[in-house]
Amino acid sequence: MLLIVDSTNRALEHKAMRTMFEARKRVFIDLLKWDLPALAGRFELDQFDDEDANYLIVTDEGGEHLASARLLLTTRPALLDSLFPGLVDGEVPHGADVLEITRFCLSPGIGARQRRIARDALLVGLAEFALANGIRTYTGVAELAWFRQIQTFGWDCRALGEPVLHASQALVALRIDIDGSTVDKLAGAGIVSNAAAAPAAFAA
Repeated sequence: MLLIVDSTNRALEHKAMRTMFEARKRVFIDLLKWDLPALAGRFELDQFDDEDANYLIVTDEGGEHLASARLLLTTRPALLDSLFPGLVDGEVPHGADVLEITRFCLSPGIGARQRRIARDALLVGLAEFALANGIRTYTGVAELAWFRQIQTFGWDCRALGEPVLHASQALVALRIDIDGSTVDKLAGAGIVSNAAAAPAAFAA
């Protein structure tokens, strides 16, 4: 299932949220060695995980996190303009119809097939969420290899500047433009989903 979590239904006690922050810690801190804080040694959160953040979370039947992305408003400081403005040639895109995708996370250890299914559900969910909420553009920051993979997904994705070396990694700022053809473009690249989107229910 694809859960949509916002300020109206968010709680750390919610199982999908709790296991998402745990997965983020395993991926970004333990595996990728990013210099990030870990709450109670178990959860990865930062200053952008506040009441304005939205989350798309793909879960298994038991409510455990499989894949997720955090969406930040660009009408207020977000990750790209706050931490990586030098990646953008010109002005950082912002506005009510622009959201920033951050913390794109796939749970480790779930197997290649389940990871692919969860990833595709999240990608289609991002496109459908944008279309349902008047979002025309997503922005983000990605390592160069991940950016090149994102470009193969079929949607309209391009770099906002040249790659820049940061902490021994080449980073790219990107934008993804969403319109009525995006879901079909994803399908044309083999990315489809049967996940039904729903607000998160509060369960332990």
